[in-house]
Amino acid sequence: MHNTDNESPFDVILIGAGIMSATLGTLLKELQPDWNIKIFERLDGIAKESSDAWNNAGTGHSALCELNYTPEQADGNIDVSKAIKIIEQFELSKQFWASLTDKGMIADPSKFIRSVPHMSFVTGAKDIEFLRKRVAALQQHNLFKDMHLSEDKDQIAKWVPLMVQGRQSNEPIAVTYSKLGTDVNYGALTRILIDNLINQGAELHLQHEVIDLKRNDKLWQLSVKDRCTNTLHNLCARFVFIGAGGGSLKLLQKSHIEESKGYGGFPVSGQWLVCKNPDVVQQHNAKVYGKASVGAPPMSVPHLDKRVIDGKDALLFGPFAGFTTKFLKNGAFTDLFNTLNIDNILPMLTVGMHNISLEFYLMQQVTLSFADRMKQLRTFYPEAKDEDWHLDIAGNRVQVIKKDPQKGGTLQFGTELVKSADGTLAALLGASPGASTSVSIMLELLQHCFADKVANEWSQKLLQWIPSYGQKLENNPELLQHIRNWTIQSLRLQPSANQ
Repeated sequence: MHNTDNESPFDVILIGAGIMSATLGTLLKELQPDWNIKIFERLDGIAKESSDAWNNAGTGHSALCELNYTPEQADGNIDVSKAIKIIEQFELSKQFWASLTDKGMIADPSKFIRSVPHMSFVTGAKDIEFLRKRVAALQQHNLFKDMHLSEDKDQIAKWVPLMVQGRQSNEPIAVTYSKLGTDVNYGALTRILIDNLINQGAELHLQHEVIDLKRNDKLWQLSVKDRCTNTLHNLCARFVFIGAGGGSLKLLQKSHIEESKGYGGFPVSGQWLVCKNPDVVQQHNAKVYGKASVGAPPMSVPHLDKRVIDGKDALLFGPFAGFTTKFLKNGAFTDLFNTLNIDNILPMLTVGMHNISLEFYLMQQVTLSFADRMKQLRTFYPEAKDEDWHLDIAGNRVQVIKKDPQKGGTLQFGTELVKSADGTLAALLGASPGASTSVSIMLELLQHCFADKVANEWSQKLLQWIPSYGQKLENNPELLQHIRNWTIQSLRLQPSANQ
């Protein structure tokens, strides 16, 4: 790397080698092959934080099983608007991945995606009634017509035998089942995309940390620290994307763009119970989501998942959330305090005061014993044995805090794309369902930051890669069926037959 004085500006600099930077870089390289792209990653490998398979739930989030995407309103009706939005977004991701596979840029999609049924699971009369209403509301929409509901223990045992064995015969349970669900290794996908980018001329610099950035005339000037040699380099770029996971907020603040003011972060840690005993693992082939405890953040919705990571089968249960002040798994305990400033201190304090139940819940989770965690697992898998499971560390998530004119500050669960008015910088904050909706988020970025290019040059190519681009699949059942057939075939997915 050279100093700014000795070279022309880069077209694009991507900060963080995770799924978001990989997706944006891939889109930009296809749309504008002559642009030069640099990627800076502070760690010694690609996708080692939020995108890593062991740090990520790996759910192809499509609202097929996540009950928190369909809240029950005060009048008893089920709000499905968020569920429809998320499944539309995941369909965009699948289309983009299928196009990459068709063009030979992904040689073997089974390295990162596979079919795993998505299921919701509840017990007790009240929650079963909620599940019935949820299914009825979703099945009115084309995107969810595949979903099935069962309260028959014999049928449920065919789908998920571990969850019925040893359960009290008089305990009422209900599940929903969708064969369209997927398990996604976002770390593996990220490595595939970045390897392609490097082959197309992009540059990847590992163990290089962007420590400062500022606007200089029409360019962004970045200070980059080589963590191996402890040397500092200065570079210029026409466009910068901050996709550094928990590290994004601090860099966004350093940009001093007007849009960055008032944002804060609420960090949440996580742990999994993991089982690798093949005699147990082979009996469960589904991602089964339950209802979150009162006060729990969405990332802590309990689920029992079949995972295939680096070719090895496992079951994961959790995640168990906890309180931390670290914004990254490989971060520092000062991360939270280093993001406090005069613009966000009021929103942060307001959120702190109005989320006592969440803070208590997180503190309580930290103190859980192994026996406590196994007790929660047995609500899903009654015959779970202690010796088959061990505790492992999941990734950290930083929930978004932002200014609110009326409340002072609000805690946001989800992702937030912050864009400068002139379109020269964007940053992604937040967490789930981020990785699943990476293509949709990056399309939003393109439409804001490169509006003229999209309107005049890129729209037709985007339509070739993503056939439903600019449309709603919910409103076009024929296109929906065509796209699902195509993506299943291209991505070599083999949905389970409904039993």
